Amino acid sequence: MSPAPPARPFARAVVDAVVLVGVLALVLYPLLDVYGGTVALPAIAGGLLLGSGLALVAAWRRWSALGVVASAVAVYVLAGGALAAPTTTLAGVVPSAQTFVALARGAVTSWAQVVTLQPPLGRSGTVLVAALLLAFVGSLGAVATATRLRGAAASAAAVIPVAVLVVVILLGTANPTVPPLVTGLVTVVVLLGWAAWRAGTLRARRFVAAGALVAVALGAGAAGAPAVVADEPRFVLRDVLTPPFDPRDYASPLSAYRKYLKQLDEKTLFTVSGLPQGARVRPATLDHFDGVVWNVAAGGAESSGEFRRVGGENPVSVPGAPAHVEFTIDALTGVWLPTVGLASGFDLGSRASQLRYNDATGAAVMTGGLSAGMRYELDVVVPRVPEDAEVGTAEPADLQQPSMQAVPDVVGTTAADVARDAGQAVEVARALSQFLIDDGFYSDGEGDQLSLSGHGSDRIATLLGDQMMIGNGEQYASALALMAREMGLPARVVLGFVPAEEDVASDEPVAVTGDDVEAWVEIAFQGHGWVPFDATPPREQTPDNKDQETEPEDEPQVVQPPPPPPDSVTPPDVDTEQPAPEPGDEEAGSSALWRTVAVVAASVLLPLLVLASPFLVIAAIKARRRRRRRRRGDAVTRVAGGWAEVLDTATDLRHPVPALATRNESARALAAAFAAHAQPTSRRHPDVAGQVTTLARSADRAVFGPGEPAPEHVQTYWAEVDRTVAAMWRAVGWRRRVRARLSIASLRRGGRVRRAHRAGLAPEPAVTPARRAREENR
Repeated sequence: MSPAPPARPFARAVVDAVVLVGVLALVLYPLLDVYGGTVALPAIAGGLLLGSGLALVAAWRRWSALGVVASAVAVYVLAGGALAAPTTTLAGVVPSAQTFVALARGAVTSWAQVVTLQPPLGRSGTVLVAALLLAFVGSLGAVATATRLRGAAASAAAVIPVAVLVVVILLGTANPTVPPLVTGLVTVVVLLGWAAWRAGTLRARRFVAAGALVAVALGAGAAGAPAVVADEPRFVLRDVLTPPFDPRDYASPLSAYRKYLKQLDEKTLFTVSGLPQGARVRPATLDHFDGVVWNVAAGGAESSGEFRRVGGENPVSVPGAPAHVEFTIDALTGVWLPTVGLASGFDLGSRASQLRYNDATGAAVMTGGLSAGMRYELDVVVPRVPEDAEVGTAEPADLQQPSMQAVPDVVGTTAADVARDAGQAVEVARALSQFLIDDGFYSDGEGDQLSLSGHGSDRIATLLGDQMMIGNGEQYASALALMAREMGLPARVVLGFVPAEEDVASDEPVAVTGDDVEAWVEIAFQGHGWVPFDATPPREQTPDNKDQETEPEDEPQVVQPPPPPPDSVTPPDVDTEQPAPEPGDEEAGSSALWRTVAVVAASVLLPLLVLASPFLVIAAIKARRRRRRRRRGDAVTRVAGGWAEVLDTATDLRHPVPALATRNESARALAAAFAAHAQPTSRRHPDVAGQVTTLARSADRAVFGPGEPAPEHVQTYWAEVDRTVAAMWRAVGWRRRVRARLSIASLRRGGRVRRAHRAGLAPEPAVTPARRAREENR
């Protein structure tokens, strides 16, 4: 067997690390523009230092590849929280259970966040994990490759910074602070020179020739690139990826109700042609109430917030009257696209890629927003609105709607009181809507303070709780939807526009202004779908100050008799009536302190236990191996097992013997190895050199001699083995003892010896001629 190659000088490994980490730092610098300033600097710098440091330590200690990977995972878990997710750590440093979850998820999801969010990204969530992994894994892989490979193969480490450069280009911005030409030029020149030096082919003549060739190539590229790419922008991955549209990123459309009435009442928002008689224009449908506003629900199947890309055709299964309508956008802004009924076909011209449609609500959005002059056409199906008698006894539709939050108590009590005489579901809905129309008053807040804007919990509680209901479509639609939901009816709010009937009846295009805005409620019934219900009183139905209650006239004051004396208080008869004393501040503070200590202890001990688990497994395997050798098999096998225990201990203590050596040869090798650790001997602390020689001869006699060793001889032999092993442990320093406890060298040695026996390179001790003769004589 050829000897292992000598370890590479550590100074050369340091040079490799400095060159590669320097190039990686230059390559990763454009990520600072992506995250915004120095936000990503701790993650990038920390990742480079940790990765290169771990690779140098692994090269110095000559760790296995498995050990390097395990150490990398441990470093990422322990240090990643402080660098990439500090808000999940304790005191900004100590990782918690939330940190482990964030780092695990961030390793998968942070890449999508980087390419779908617009710079600067900041440090929210786990978005910094991508930068940390690029720096940490890139530096670890590059330095580990350079320090573990020999000769020209080590130059392969130059590929890793180039790969990181490609990833940074894809994740970066179109105009980074450091020009891409400078980054590429420095990277190529430095890596080529380093690779030639590592391969041993660096010569002055070759260096000059290579430099000239690189200069010519770069000059040609810089001069010819403009002619090739013309005005094409730099390729950036986020520019070609369209992130999922989330309408919850925008304000609730219902909140703009009063803006349409006050600021856009006379402005033409859009023009529509071909609008069927009685049809309503629907920009947004909202079914989630969070106590502040009505909005669309979170994305998911059949959710009001799930908008998908559609083509020119969109099959519609709901029956209704077909129509073809044309829209021209004027002053209307935002992302909500006006539609009619349910769209079965779209024609948006060059902006078709921006269209997103919701089949459950019939709402549509433009991811790029609406713009003045935009024209589009729709093929629609307008469902017929059934009369109450047609709905009849139909039950409410069985739909799963998002739960409501912070609904005022007055909503439920008012709804129950209003609908107490209603029987069928449609009668309940009609009673609620008619109550708001008949008993409510209309006001846009013009000239008085009787009607405030908004439709959240406080505003609805004021609307239904005051002696006089005053508001506009924003408040009444919200109140009706809340009351209907409280009565078990599936309801949603629609913000739309209802032009005057005389305008729709003409064949001319209808100019829709802010004064045409309306809000209504749709309630779903089985077999009839969503049926609209209006709840807004007529605009001429305004509060009349004359009808309000006048203040009562002053009446003469009457002297009231003094209040009767309070009844005497009788003390409690039994001790159980005494109120229990509340815990004092010291006790509460002590409990909080112990809870904090428990949380910190769990956060620290849990990762330590996870990291220590491989070493605990190694110790358990060694203990099991020793127990099997001492107790299993016949006397000869147990004696041979004792000698194997001595050899394995020496291997873990970094004094291995040749795998194919005899026992006497092994004993001489161990005596020479432990001679440098010789200490004063005694019966309690025997000399290692003398003991291993005695044990080797005794094992040979037991294995090759006639007869079977007595059980007493086996026990005595193992007692000597224990004393020898203990002396071997005491003969070395404490650092080597610690490493030996965690070493798996003896486990690997056992596998090599077994493979040698199977290959016929060494005799199997249990199948010697003497032992075979004894087995045959039995």
